[in-house]
Amino acid sequence: MRYGCDSYVEREGLAVLVVPDPKVVRRLLTRYASLQITLAESEGRERVRELEDVSYTLCITMGTRNVHEAIAAADTLLMARARRGSAQEPDSEDGLPMLV
Repeated sequence: MRYGCDSYVEREGLAVLVVPDPKVVRRLLTRYASLQITLAESEGRERVRELEDVSYTLCITMGTRNVHEAIAAADTLLMARARRGSAQEPDSEDGLPMLV
């Protein structure tokens, strides 16, 4: 089973940390960057709220307290996944691994 965020799962009486799904992390980073660009062009209350929501979700997903730490942790996760090679399932529709 895939999880979209860090969570503890009880297995045989032990708490196990579940690693975030890299695809979910990549989508959050992409949404965060898109909203930052949108806000730089024109600020709107709705977009500010969306950015706050995405920032919060990214922090929860990566197990951090601020968005800068979350972005750094997400980058580390995605780079580690890329280093492991293409032996795992492809990240994109065309079958190629993707990096943010």
